[in-house]
Amino acid sequence: MKKNNPSFTDFALLLFRVLIAVFLFVHGLSKLTEFSTLKETFPDPLGIGSTLSLVAILAAEVGCTVLVAIGLFTRLAAIPVIFGMFMAAFFIHGTDPFQVKELSLLYMGLFTVLLISGPGRLSADRFIWKGSRRKA
Repeated sequence: MKKNNPSFTDFALLLFRVLIAVFLFVHGLSKLTEFSTLKETFPDPLGIGSTLSLVAILAAEVGCTVLVAIGLFTRLAAIPVIFGMFMAAFFIHGTDPFQVKELSLLYMGLFTVLLISGPGRLSADRFIWKGSRRKA
């Protein structure tokens, strides 16, 4: 059996990161463009206020996805996205049918894969931290 080529795996992780980040980024942009309308009525499952809840999910869906796409602090940036999608699926849409929760669950699963796998070698982290590591 032939082993996987690490270059293909790293390219696949790059493609995976960029694709899921772009899709969620676009999803988050719709919230950003409607910020003034949404800030008063946005769901507040944590009890921190609608505006702060909206800012938090925007930070995850817009800010963290940019970090994920370029591979900067990927695992750390995936955590707020996973948390936000968990809250959306199980608290905001907890009583809704599966079709309504489906997108949140999909993003939660995809970003969990990145949390486990990491960004791969084709990432900003690799280029930044590669030079700071000492060789044993």
